[in-house]
Amino acid sequence: MNIIQFEDKPLAHYSYAIISGDEMALVDPARDSKPYYQLAEKHNVKIKAVFETHPHADFVSSHLQIHKETGATVYVSKLVGANYPHNSFDDGDTLKLGEVTFSAINTPGHSPDSITIIAKNKEDYAMFSGDTLFIGDVGRPDLREKAGNMKAKREELAKNMYQTIQSKFNELPDHTVVYPAHGAGSLCGKNMSTDASSTLGRERKENWAFKNLSEDQFVNHILADQPFIPSYFGYNVDINKSGADNLERSIAKAEFHLKANNIKEEALVIDVRGEEAFKRNHISGSINIMAQTEDDKLETWLGSIIKPEEKFFVVLNSVDDRDEILHRIAKIGYEKQVIGSLTIDDASFETSETLNLEDFKKHPSHYTIVDIRNRSELAEEQFFENAKPHPLNELRDTVSNIPKDKPIVVHCAGGYRSAAGASIIQKALEGTKVYDLSTAVEQFK
Repeated sequence: MNIIQFEDKPLAHYSYAIISGDEMALVDPARDSKPYYQLAEKHNVKIKAVFETHPHADFVSSHLQIHKETGATVYVSKLVGANYPHNSFDDGDTLKLGEVTFSAINTPGHSPDSITIIAKNKEDYAMFSGDTLFIGDVGRPDLREKAGNMKAKREELAKNMYQTIQSKFNELPDHTVVYPAHGAGSLCGKNMSTDASSTLGRERKENWAFKNLSEDQFVNHILADQPFIPSYFGYNVDINKSGADNLERSIAKAEFHLKANNIKEEALVIDVRGEEAFKRNHISGSINIMAQTEDDKLETWLGSIIKPEEKFFVVLNSVDDRDEILHRIAKIGYEKQVIGSLTIDDASFETSETLNLEDFKKHPSHYTIVDIRNRSELAEEQFFENAKPHPLNELRDTVSNIPKDKPIVVHCAGGYRSAAGASIIQKALEGTKVYDLSTAVEQFK
């Protein structure tokens, strides 16, 4: 069998195509179906099956669109209660495509309805573990308390994960190749490896979850220090349970304006340009969530700062960026919230003041320092004495608690998030001087 791995770097998401003979199966496809279609054309194969390991929280899947456009059958656990055309695929169920036999293992833990897909061709085994087994870690069990119609408590799911790891994979050989749905950088786990795949034998030796732990020890470890849950996670679970709308039709609905000199409608404005361009000229009250490269986490921070259903405009560098940015926004299902995209006039709006770095170094007490890193980062180390913690994902709710008697300096760990944090504070605390420490934070570590 020929296994092709697709990587979505901003979301640290892996999806898969498995080709055998003239047939192809997909596992956990991303929102954009085009790369899978291009692969099918390249190999002259027909897409016959789409496996969903569970309703994902951190991205929107294209499974329904692929079903409609190719006739492929979607396979998912009956426990999902999926509202789209599908076949249930649970313990004991199998499917033969070409020379490959696919089977399902119900593996609750990350979610109550998770399955792991096993692909076997002669003596070759591969497991597509979704968000159950990662490389070096397992999926977090705390997302379904706030996500989806099926509720489950984190403690119950943590215990389910313990039983899954203890018993569900015992019949599989050590040479089984492990293909997870996520890698390092995803918020679906906390200590994932940068490796894109592994073997079950290696995980049995190196992954903490396979160590000789009691159930209580396992549960305590998996529940400790999990990252925050972005606002959009529950929203995406519900979209994936019903199936997303056609991608291209969805993103085509937002209007575009070239070199706009005003916005007539009262709404949030998300500016995805780089820090320098934003500080030189931006719409008053806009929030700077940069999206210049794949390393910029637009999807994660847009879905953490902006809540589902909140409408917003998007400011672009150029009309050439429109398609890419709207596709990125659609990965988390927020394209319907986009009122319009625009580029702005060169000098019609506001500028940001530049911090006098030398004065800040000499007189840090003359400033209110706001640390917008995540709570886990705050617990590990502090860069400035008396800095006020306001994690970025909570900042819009806590910004009113920031004192306004001094100029405010905002910092994160490396400079990317502080651009968004400073713009949120400036919007909320009008009349207060707000400075973005940006990459200069490196000088204080």
